[in-house]
Amino acid sequence: MNEIICPSCKKAFKVDEAGFADILKQVRDHQFEEELQQRLHLADKEKESAVKLAEANLKNTLQDEIAKRDREIAELTMKNDLVLMEKLAQKERELAEQINKKEMEIASMKATIDKASIQQQLTVNQAIQQIEKERDTLANDIKTKELEKELLEKSLIEKFQAELKTKEDIIRLKDEEIALRKDMKQKLSTKMLGETLEIHCENEFNKLRSTAFQKNVYFEKDNDARSGSKGDYIYRETDDEGNELILPKSEQIPSDYFKKGESVRAVVAKVDMRNSTPVIILSRTAPEFLERLFELEVPEVFDGLITIKRIVREPGERAKVAVESYDDRVDPVGACVGMKGSRIHGIVRELRNENIDVINFTTNVQLLIQRALSPAKITSIELNESDKRAKVFLKPDQVSLAIGKGGNNIKLAGRLSGYELDVYRDGEVDIEDVDLEEFADEIDSWILDELKAIGCDTAKSVIEMGVEDLVQRTDLEHETVEEVIRILRSEFE
Repeated sequence: MNEIICPSCKKAFKVDEAGFADILKQVRDHQFEEELQQRLHLADKEKESAVKLAEANLKNTLQDEIAKRDREIAELTMKNDLVLMEKLAQKERELAEQINKKEMEIASMKATIDKASIQQQLTVNQAIQQIEKERDTLANDIKTKELEKELLEKSLIEKFQAELKTKEDIIRLKDEEIALRKDMKQKLSTKMLGETLEIHCENEFNKLRSTAFQKNVYFEKDNDARSGSKGDYIYRETDDEGNELILPKSEQIPSDYFKKGESVRAVVAKVDMRNSTPVIILSRTAPEFLERLFELEVPEVFDGLITIKRIVREPGERAKVAVESYDDRVDPVGACVGMKGSRIHGIVRELRNENIDVINFTTNVQLLIQRALSPAKITSIELNESDKRAKVFLKPDQVSLAIGKGGNNIKLAGRLSGYELDVYRDGEVDIEDVDLEEFADEIDSWILDELKAIGCDTAKSVIEMGVEDLVQRTDLEHETVEEVIRILRSEFE
């Protein structure tokens, strides 16, 4: 047998002649496999060395990157430290500026406080000086008020003493009358002489008695008797001495109506002698009656703290009272009216719902006229001192308020001020308006007078007022007013 040895691995292959070709093939395959394994082994070594090389390169690269990163981090850290230091420095500068600013503000505030303290001290000193001045003024006012009080007390004492003296005079006159009567009856022996002297004495006594009655100016009696003629009721009363007290119809308020036994208030208007007997005429329409009612209802008027300067009346319709106070602390109008009208209501009821306007008296004529014409608002006033006339200018919507119902308001204001008042419309006159006198041939004169009395002197002023207001403010009937308005409107159609 023959052997074949592999040249690479020295492996022996036994072959015979018949299988030589197969053996050669196996040898070749074995060689190829060996060569392949060697190549693979070589490739693995190369790969391993390449991997190691790559790992070494990668490691070096990573180390370089890490070193680079460390350098960058160091640089960033340095940069950040610089930025932070700059920011801290900036913050410190800002804080220093704020501290300086605050210190300046504190200094300014201190200066302001010091200035305010000085000013406040000055203000306090001024206030103290003002208070001292006011105290001195108040002390002077108190002294003045005390003097006024003393004068008022003195005047009241004198008034009381005068009234007491008057009453004592009346009593003395009565005693003298009785003594004289007795003495005359004892001394007279002749009948004719006695009758003549007795008549003479009676006349003298009646004169003295009438004088005494004129001093007693206020009565409040129970009405027990009533007589009358031709529809005019006259209330009669006798006093304790048998003197007759009469309240004529002319001296009564138009709406007065008394029942038997009812209490009647009045003042003595005059004393007449009838058949040697005094007859005392009473009145409820006299201004003195309203003055006495104020004395009863308002204690300040009775005490003399408030003086009634002037009174004008349209009995049963309206009255105006000008009052003045001697004490600056007392409001004369408020004291006369009372809380919610409590004082004035009693007077109004006694006067049968007569409207009473209480105003402050003043020596300024224009201001007095303005107050007297309330509630109308006056634009201007022109006075004529020589003729005692005054031109009062008002807006058109205020004319009717100034004139009042039946012209009572302007009449009373004129009597209160002592001037004749002429009312004029303020502003431009409507050239298309027509005066009421132009309708004298179509409308009765008494109707025109009624319309003028409430301030309507032109056609448009009557039309603008309306039917209901005209009926309420005048004594005209509804049909009459409608007819008048129809006539006036036809003028403008």
